[in-house]
Amino acid sequence: MAIQRPKGTQDHLPDGSPKLGIDTRAAAFHFVRETARRILERAGAQFIDTPLFEEADLVKRGVGGSTDIVRKEMFTVYYFGDHGGYILRPEGTAGIVRAYLQNGLKQLPMPLKLWLHGPMFRAENVQKGRLRQFHQIDYEVLGSTDALVDAEAIALMVDVVRALGLKKVRVKLGSIGDPEDREAYNAYLRELFTPHLERLSDDSKDRLTRNPMRILDSKSEGDQKLIAELGVRPMLDFLGAEARAHFGQVQQYLNDWGVEYDIDPSIVRGLDYYRRTAWELHHEGVGAKSALGGGGRYDGLAEQLGGGAVAGIGWAFGIERLLLAMEADGAALPASTGPLLYIAALDEENVAYAAALAREARAYARAEFAYKAMKVGNAFKDAERRGAVWAALIGSDEVASGTLSLKNMETGEQAKVARAELEGFLAGNSSDVAHPPTS
Repeated sequence: MAIQRPKGTQDHLPDGSPKLGIDTRAAAFHFVRETARRILERAGAQFIDTPLFEEADLVKRGVGGSTDIVRKEMFTVYYFGDHGGYILRPEGTAGIVRAYLQNGLKQLPMPLKLWLHGPMFRAENVQKGRLRQFHQIDYEVLGSTDALVDAEAIALMVDVVRALGLKKVRVKLGSIGDPEDREAYNAYLRELFTPHLERLSDDSKDRLTRNPMRILDSKSEGDQKLIAELGVRPMLDFLGAEARAHFGQVQQYLNDWGVEYDIDPSIVRGLDYYRRTAWELHHEGVGAKSALGGGGRYDGLAEQLGGGAVAGIGWAFGIERLLLAMEADGAALPASTGPLLYIAALDEENVAYAAALAREARAYARAEFAYKAMKVGNAFKDAERRGAVWAALIGSDEVASGTLSLKNMETGEQAKVARAELEGFLAGNSSDVAHPPTS
């Protein structure tokens, strides 16, 4: 059998491929990235790119040593007999904060808005919408604790998915308070669960000591049954005055902007560096778990990584899961676009001339050419198959007169255009022509 791609990965394929789904279309990934780029950069975000692998200690500190990601799902990089000091990144936030600290980005105007896209890696069980190599859009804001920053981050996440055509999405909003609020809540959970220790799963028994809040996120049916029986109070009941006021401000901004959300008392974050605002974005069309992505405030992360105190908040969503949601919603992708201009020579001696014309036209438009001489009917068929808007035929007469015989492949309109006037003709008959800025 021929070599296959690794389990839990995908090929992103060109349009027209025989085994094409929405989540394997390269054009679909490009559409998501470009939509996110447009919306986030209009809001002042700048693109950042970090390595695909980081020091293992960064990942363990940034993601949490007690999480399933670190304990069960990391891809470790081995090289030249080394024991493995690097980890393929499972998420983007820790690397971005590391880059902020290492490169002195605090000198830039604050708050600093950054965004990233790219592959992430987790060695988890493969299922619909869950892959071992997946791709994320990541947005982070560093340098401000203002509730307005939190509300804007949530609104921008909604703006991106709405621009992609998603309708059946809902924000679930919560707060995990300040460190002292979390400490009080963890003490409450330990007291509540300790008498029922034997009923907890092995993972939750470990979490009871390390991180009791993570019991509430347990995938064990037995744990969830016990949680329901005990009537566990939500984290929101333990918010202090400042955290409660901050949560109210976030809601007020969202209300003013018409961003719909549901208060979800069950939202928790198990790591000590998280603060206050936390949310998830849900859609019922992505599989067993409906979350497309989520976000939260992490004011303690920079200190956890060995730097000074830096306020931060951010979110991420998986592109593959989002594409499945788009498919479930019937969201339309842009039609695949072929070249604006396709040039074919009718005689072998004019192929080089046609190629030179196409290269010249690429200064202002997408242009392709036939690599061998073609008959008229075959040239038009090839232009149609490629999705060309205009097809140009080049014979000895066109070469001698310096003209192109053009045909619009959609309308059938025909025209003879001088080579020197081609750019102007295409500009007047298409929106897909680049023009230099005028002074």
